Amino acid sequence: MTNLSVAALKEPDQTARTYVASFETLRMTDVESVGGKNASLGEMISQLAGAGVRVPGGFATTADAFRDFLDHSEGGPSLGERIATRLENLDIDDVRSLAVAGAEIRQWIVATPFQPRLEQEIREFYERLVAGSETEVSFAVRSSATAEDLPDASFAGQQESFLNVVGIDNVLEAMKHVFASLYNDRAISYRVHKGFTHAEVALSAGVQRMVRSDTGAAGVMFTIDTESGFKDVVFVTSSYGLGETVVQGAVNPDEFYVHKPMLAQGKSPVIRRNIGSKLIKMEFTAEAKAGRSVKTVDVPIEMRNRYSLTDSEVVELAKYAVIIENHYGRPMDIEWGKDGRDGKLYILQARPETVKSQQKASDSQQRFSLKGSGTVLTHGRAIGQKIGAGPVRVITDPSEMERVQPGDVLVADMTDPNWEPVMKRASAIVTNRGGRTCHAAIIARELGVPAVVGCGDATEVLKDGTFVTVSCAEGDEGKIYDGLLETEITEVSRGELPPIPTKIMLNVGNPQLAFDFQSVPNNGVGLARLEFIINNNIGVHPKAILEYPNIDADLKKAVESVARGHASPRAFYVDKLAEGIATIASAFWPKPVIVRMSDFKSNEYKKLIGGSRYEPDEENPMLGFRGAARYLAEDFAEAFEMECAAMKRVRNEMGLTNVEIMIPFVRTLGQAEQVVELLAKNGLRRGENGLRLIMMCEVPSNAILADRFLEFFDGFSIGSNDLTQLTLGLDRDSGMELLAKDFDERDPAVKALLSMAIKACRAQGKYIGICGQGPSDHPDFAQWLVGEGIESMSLNPDSVIETWQKLAGK
Repeated sequence: MTNLSVAALKEPDQTARTYVASFETLRMTDVESVGGKNASLGEMISQLAGAGVRVPGGFATTADAFRDFLDHSEGGPSLGERIATRLENLDIDDVRSLAVAGAEIRQWIVATPFQPRLEQEIREFYERLVAGSETEVSFAVRSSATAEDLPDASFAGQQESFLNVVGIDNVLEAMKHVFASLYNDRAISYRVHKGFTHAEVALSAGVQRMVRSDTGAAGVMFTIDTESGFKDVVFVTSSYGLGETVVQGAVNPDEFYVHKPMLAQGKSPVIRRNIGSKLIKMEFTAEAKAGRSVKTVDVPIEMRNRYSLTDSEVVELAKYAVIIENHYGRPMDIEWGKDGRDGKLYILQARPETVKSQQKASDSQQRFSLKGSGTVLTHGRAIGQKIGAGPVRVITDPSEMERVQPGDVLVADMTDPNWEPVMKRASAIVTNRGGRTCHAAIIARELGVPAVVGCGDATEVLKDGTFVTVSCAEGDEGKIYDGLLETEITEVSRGELPPIPTKIMLNVGNPQLAFDFQSVPNNGVGLARLEFIINNNIGVHPKAILEYPNIDADLKKAVESVARGHASPRAFYVDKLAEGIATIASAFWPKPVIVRMSDFKSNEYKKLIGGSRYEPDEENPMLGFRGAARYLAEDFAEAFEMECAAMKRVRNEMGLTNVEIMIPFVRTLGQAEQVVELLAKNGLRRGENGLRLIMMCEVPSNAILADRFLEFFDGFSIGSNDLTQLTLGLDRDSGMELLAKDFDERDPAVKALLSMAIKACRAQGKYIGICGQGPSDHPDFAQWLVGEGIESMSLNPDSVIETWQKLAGK
């Protein structure tokens, strides 16, 4: 078999207009001739091969070839004239009329023979491409529209692709079907929607050597986060077999996030991984002709339960993605394949990302949130960050699409690009299958419609006509709630803010929102909660992880379910902690990110899977087995080791040295000394590799003996909620209204302790911040803290702008 990358093709002499060109002769300047997809393939083959980017070779027909084909006439009106007449008064919102017109036009095209010179040139280029191959060569025949893949117009997936096409006659047949696909229903609708006239868009057919990803893996990657627009990550999706299953949304693929700054530094830059179900894969058939060349088969369970790419392969792909992005000078959407025979990774196409990169950075942004909660009926991957609601409309067949009314929640097994005319009517879209990079997700983003893909059971669980709320505003996971829940929409300002005398940092619990929150004005993260990561990304008690497999059958099954794809349950726990920390740290890099070690109380640990087996019954958990005392307990030593292992990996292997460690609820000087020694024993030595240790100042003893506690730490972060309750003897979890009115951070006794802590840190030149709710709730308290010399205030993202403006006297 010859080299997959580029087969050298010599151009035939052209006495007339060019009909066919080999990829390596094409550049991005040829978009009008061969369309964005084929021009981009030529650009990469000719310009990026030296940088190691592998792109399979091939050839393309030109727009001139297509237009001359349409000008074909046998005495009467030409093919192009017949098409123009048929589309002249078509109502594209009438789904049935659109389908009838589209089918008729496509039949005309397939029935029209190629002009003899075009067919002759295609045959000549094909022969040169297969010359010297010892084995049968298979090709992908794809469309490339001359208006496709422009940054402001995503024609993604509108035209047909044919895979594993073998032999010149089958290639010619596939090319004819590709020409016809310029007039499929969605393409016709989309051109009208985007303001293109049908005649101004021509089609180029690309014939490209197939990468044998049928026995390997394939997927899509973006050089930008698809949901938030965060530009410092490469987002990779991957599944087994041909990439069409990922693009079409037929599978829930694996997902990987790679941090570009750490990639450039040669660190371990894979900051987050999500394992997909990968239920099916697409393979070649023996027939190898257009329309019958591939088949779908089930993926064996053992393959489903592991990632379809290794971390080193993900890193290699990310390097290619960054090279391509730098070359084109804009965020890119890239399809790739791993050849199962030679084990190499290839780039199959690259086009500009068309949604997030085109959104102008406005001074304000809408942020959606639910005001209450309800019963979650099903969940999947969130597309966008909005909330939609309305009656469910379950569509089991494309012929039923006209049932979708404006404001309906469209529910389907999966959608393909031809559904676009009804997708724009929906208030939200929910599918059983699909990942974040499938066509349905791309179109939903472009239309601004919230979508939840890959639910698995949406068409069974969601009943036609019932009312639901679809939330994509809670992170990676999209949720479908029973009934119509109240939604709040707030305007978040992102414009220039006046200078203030203190740093504003953010409280971040959910790593999945970090890429979005980083765009709120900030000086870093003053509080990242490890327990939030345990609760959301792990869900199982650490002791159940450590005692596996010597646990009861139900618990064992639960542990195995969450830990699939990882070397062991313990590896899973450390991996997920590290990924959660790294996601937040990379979002805010290189600003400081203060991560508090787990601060669950026993009643909260009890809520984790298996928790009731391991936690004591405490009368008042608020004052019980928590914080430093828990870390130092022999019973919790191994669990704390896992937290330290994750922290060490993030700082040392991933290179995210902006992470600082915070220890909560340190009651005594003895605990302070012992916990610092314990951290050092677990490889986290204060000062090593720039590591700073911060202590939560939340017990009155911390403020009273501030000077002595600071011997062990590099500063304090005041937890005003706990400090207030312990100073005033109030249990903030008691729920008693009588006590609630006395809970006030502005009480003179609390302020006296705060003042002591601030002065002690200032005197020693050490960090002093506050991460409680007080400054957000009470502007006068915030001003008092500034007067006392507080260095930073860490706030919830939704209260940053208001507090900032008040501190500036606005």
